[in-house]
Amino acid sequence: MATKSITLPDIGNYDNTPVIEVLVSPGDRVEKEDSLITLESDKATMEIPSPYTGEIKKVLVKVDDTLNQGDLIAEIEAEEEAEEPAAEEKPQEAAEKPAEEQPAAKAEEPAPAPAAEKAPEPAAPAADTPTPVNRQSAGAKSHASPSVRLFARKLGVDLANVTGTGPKGRILQEDVEGAIKKVMEGAAQGAVGGAGIPPLPEIDFSQFGEIEEKPLSRIKKLSGKHLSTAWLNIPHVTQFDETDITELEAFRKSLKPRAEKAGIKMTPLVFILKALAHVLREFPNMNASLAPDGENLIVKKYINLGVAVDTPNGLVVPVVRDVDQKGVFELSEELMDISARARDGKLTGADLSGGTFSVSSLGGIGGTQFTPIVNGPEVGILGVSKASMQPVWNGSEFEPRLMLPLALSYDHRVIDGAEGARFMTTLSRTLTDLRELML
Repeated sequence: MATKSITLPDIGNYDNTPVIEVLVSPGDRVEKEDSLITLESDKATMEIPSPYTGEIKKVLVKVDDTLNQGDLIAEIEAEEEAEEPAAEEKPQEAAEKPAEEQPAAKAEEPAPAPAAEKAPEPAAPAADTPTPVNRQSAGAKSHASPSVRLFARKLGVDLANVTGTGPKGRILQEDVEGAIKKVMEGAAQGAVGGAGIPPLPEIDFSQFGEIEEKPLSRIKKLSGKHLSTAWLNIPHVTQFDETDITELEAFRKSLKPRAEKAGIKMTPLVFILKALAHVLREFPNMNASLAPDGENLIVKKYINLGVAVDTPNGLVVPVVRDVDQKGVFELSEELMDISARARDGKLTGADLSGGTFSVSSLGGIGGTQFTPIVNGPEVGILGVSKASMQPVWNGSEFEPRLMLPLALSYDHRVIDGAEGARFMTTLSRTLTDLRELML
């Protein structure tokens, strides 16, 4: 054995190519042509293979480094390559062939005749020869390193059904393990069918015209998985209603001078949070979570409301705690604070945990109705759209009233339709007449 340096070979006309993934660590054993690092140019992603078999002693690059031809990548304790057995071909034939042709000759070892006289069928085994090109193209659709593909093959996992969380959607070993865990959890819960949900077909959209591929933000990747899990595991029902908030809006405007003096922005959402806290006390099943065994309900004695906030990187849901114990001015100040920190990306883990019920308000943007997805393991979420003036019949004539569209989605395993309708009716009555909060 001998310690050898591995440098970046000629990869074409690329300078200062960034490293997006390091696939090995000191102490790892690699085979010749196993990938060591992944580079990404403005046109392609390239895996750099090891020219030797042996043990990695040092890794001399890290993610975000930029490399040029000849730059050091790693040091390896290389094993000596075994000589080709003399019986496989005549010595004079081996001496006449260039070194790079030896593997191809080995693949054709059963044939005693020269290659030109062979029948066409032996060409198929030659295509399976583990050349660097074949190793790099194998599994290209799954976008995973050779070691991960080998790991998946050993466990019987189809990488086409695994979502990668690495750079550029690369599948990591953790993703394969997570896929196995999901299958086992489904089996443990008595899941039937076995086939699971079929994936959407892969389509090359560039065949229809010009496209641009943009990576999702980290927030959207995380929230997307959570929303998919919630949608697939929670049987949703959505109850729609319109609430008269004419008097609420008049009361809110009367508080504006006092709020501005205190440096606070008083929005309708604050009154919705306060009304929700009141109604959740009357309907404790809506302020609960279904136990993992599916046979018990965990009712929470505290009321922490998650509020969806639109940020440049995606939707986040910070939590306003103990809403039932706070006044509208205190809630306004807290809501301004968490919204600002959410947009600046300064929320902590504590800010995003402990919610018992959620609110998603699109009133400042527009729209008449939408269907919010329950933020599991909660059992309910309220969607708020934009209020508008509408003619409402008062028994003798139409009069203009400010009507607020609401949409309540809930987990039908916990909340049945009648309870959901009663909850919405009570909430609507409370928002219409805030004196209900005094009862």
